[in-house]
Amino acid sequence: MKAKIVVRTFPAVITLLLSVLLLAGVTRMSYAETSGDVATLERSSQAIVNVVKKAKPAVVHIKVEKTAKSSTFGGQVPDEMFNHPFFEQFFGPYYRQQRPQPREFKQRGQGSGFIISKDGFILTNNHVVEEADVISVTLSDQREFEARVVGTDPQTDVALLKIEDPANLPVLPLGDSATLEVGEWVIAIGNPFGLSQTVTVGVVSATGRSSVGINEYENFIQTDAAINPGNSGGPLINGRGEVIGINTALFSRTGGYM
Repeated sequence: MKAKIVVRTFPAVITLLLSVLLLAGVTRMSYAETSGDVATLERSSQAIVNVVKKAKPAVVHIKVEKTAKSSTFGGQVPDEMFNHPFFEQFFGPYYRQQRPQPREFKQRGQGSGFIISKDGFILTNNHVVEEADVISVTLSDQREFEARVVGTDPQTDVALLKIEDPANLPVLPLGDSATLEVGEWVIAIGNPFGLSQTVTVGVVSATGRSSVGINEYENFIQTDAAINPGNSGGPLINGRGEVIGINTALFSRTGGYM
């Protein structure tokens, strides 16, 4: 009787043992796959961190100040119109002295840029520094310099600035945007909303965008990396830490990144 019991339960013990071994193997495989995935993510993350560490010191914050005139009638009527002789004939010889004169005021703006040579040449957008009376550049180490405009190209919205600094400056190398592929990871660095040294990451959504209506000559890179006001003039960087574009514009219905 006991023998029969042993014979009948033995296969069940074997099956149970095999099940435990199989489950242990699956668990080890799942753990190995998960560990491999985590390691891959960590390597990718660290690669981005390394690129950013090298690039950030060469990205600068640009502040500008320009003189503007307020319109006599809030811009609804051009001031030039009131220079017509008709008004002097109608209101008398003291018309020009009595009528309200446009007032001058200071306009302030900001943007980003990046150093391309150790002797202080900086690239940015033309619209960041256009008609500026004073241009101030703040480096990542908080040193501040007055910059002068070396040259501009309004048709492509590019400007070249120069600061004078006896010390060697960090530099961002220029890459080749012609080799950029859709889906490639890119990094944007700048000063959105005045928050200096802000980093965003995304992919290239499209290349060769034109007919956007921003510049006369257009060949834009479209990216889903967040670009906000203040990012203008900052670099768009590839995975090798090379500049492949200048952040120029954002598409938005709210004023913020879309």
